[in-house]
Amino acid sequence: QAQVVESGGGLVQPGGSLRLSCVISGFTLDYYAVAGFRQAPGKGREGVLCDSRGDGPTYGTASMKGRFTISRENAKNTVFLQMTSLEPEDTAVYYCATGPFRCEVVPGTLRSPQDFDYWGQGTQVTVSS
Repeated sequence: QAQVVESGGGLVQPGGSLRLSCVISGFTLDYYAVAGFRQAPGKGREGVLCDSRGDGPTYGTASMKGRFTISRENAKNTVFLQMTSLEPEDTAVYYCATGPFRCEVVPGTLRSPQDFDYWGQGTQVTVSS
């Protein structure tokens, strides 16, 4: 049975960094897209970053480019979301999600969260001084 487990959230000061880990079990990630989404209180779920193996990353918004990166350790079925230069506006619950497709349907645009089959439980990231 497929399972996605995130870890690595926490409290960080503005300008700080965090690395989130997503461990996926139940299948191999070779042909799966893996994405990070986030949801702030009172807001909808927002795409952060997505990786399809062999493609470049797809960012949720332009403000994330240069601050967030995504990488895989395929042997461990693990994906890492590295976040730097964090701002209070980045405060949210962060989720990992995966599905058997590429990140984009429309070039340059991250797929809708409704497309993704498997989700983790989420991890809280709070950016505050």
